[in-house]
This record gives sequence, C-alpha cells and structure tokens, in this order.
Amino acid sequence: MNLIKKYAWLALEGAPRHLVKALELYGVEETVGPKHNPVIMGWAKELGITYNNDETPWCGLFVGICIKRAERKPVEWLLGARNWVNFGVKSHTPMLGDILVFSRPGGGGHVGFYVGEDDKNLFVLGGNQGNQVSIVKIAKSRLLEARRPAYNIQPSNVRKIILNIDGKPSENES
Repeated sequence: MNLIKKYAWLALEGAPRHLVKALELYGVEETVGPKHNPVIMGWAKELGITYNNDETPWCGLFVGICIKRAERKPVEWLLGARNWVNFGVKSHTPMLGDILVFSRPGGGGHVGFYVGEDDKNLFVLGGNQGNQVSIVKIAKSRLLEARRPAYNIQPSNVRKIILNIDGKPSENES
C-alpha cells in the first residue's frame, strides 16, 4: 500500500475487513488502450463474472472484490454502481468503511468506500477514479445512499471522520 501522506493514517485502521482489503489495492491502475490490467481482469474471474475489458466502468467490480475478500457476499449484478443500494443495511450517518452510492452527471452512478468527510464533500476510496484505485472528494449532494454491512459485531473504529484536506471535488469518476 502506497498511500499518499494525507491519507497515511488509514494504514493504521485494522477494520473493517473490506476497507483493509480495499487499501491493499490502492494505486492499481487500469491500462488505457487495447490491453487490459490483468489484476483488474483477475478480479472479475475471482468473482465469477463476465467482464471484457478495463475500459468498462469498474468501480462496482472494485467494491465487489473487496467485499468478497472480506468474506461477505457482494450484490447481484455488482458492475451496476447503483445496485449497491441493495447491500447490507442503510446507514443514515455515513461512517468509516460504509459503501457510498452516488449519482453521476448525465446519468449512471458511482460506488466506493467512505474514508471521511468535510462540510460539503465525502472522501471516497474507490476504483475507476482517475482510472485507478484512489481517494477522491465527491459532493455530498450526489450521495444516493450509504450502506453498511450487517455486522454481527460492528468494528469499534467504524465512526464519522472529519477531514480538512484541500482540493476540488471529483465531478466525473472514470
């Protein structure tokens, strides 16, 4: 894991398991053009789904592999970002590790994991953000729903995290 300095604190978080699995994939990049990253293509194979190239939006694929590796069941048709509103239980207050489902300008959706927030934005660890697994800010106004695994025992570090990190919010994840 090669987190940039402002997010290095995440490496010390030992839970939730799916967030730890997501952090292990931080920095994985899609291969732009006719070739495709075998790591991303391998996620689809591991999940047992048909996925032809990493030019196809893969934010749901990323969330799916993290959930599976944390020994939880991903949603049906996990490539559809908005379909993640069917995962776990609704979270009225997004917290560390929650799955965040967003609208996208022009239609469609985006999905990733909550790692923090400020007054107007959520900080999202996700795939297919600038063609890689990264952390971006996304306006809270775009949030459709936050979902949390149905924990038997919720990890003690699942909490709201306030961050003060400059930067423009993402407007189009891809």
